[in-house]
Amino acid sequence: MMPRTADVPESSRLHLPSLAIAVVIMLACTLYPPMMATPGGKADHALATALFAAMSVAFVKGVGFVPRRLVWRGLFSGWTCCAALAIAAWAKLLH
Repeated sequence: MMPRTADVPESSRLHLPSLAIAVVIMLACTLYPPMMATPGGKADHALATALFAAMSVAFVKGVGFVPRRLVWRGLFSGWTCCAALAIAAWAKLLH
């Protein structure tokens, strides 16, 4: 008799678009750090914070983790990732 395995809930599967966004942000920030600098050569902390927040949220969602509490579920949603990316774009366009 074969042992029974638990079915994986739909919400705990990989979310490939979010995972792809996280990997792209990670690679871009790692391979080209001047992207997060001002024209004067100083670090742009607002841009870096927004990019790293978007990357973190995308990794959490991308690996399929779904928080139980509604507050955390909202903070680690695709909408939060989009908002952080919009803030990053805005910060980049300011310079």
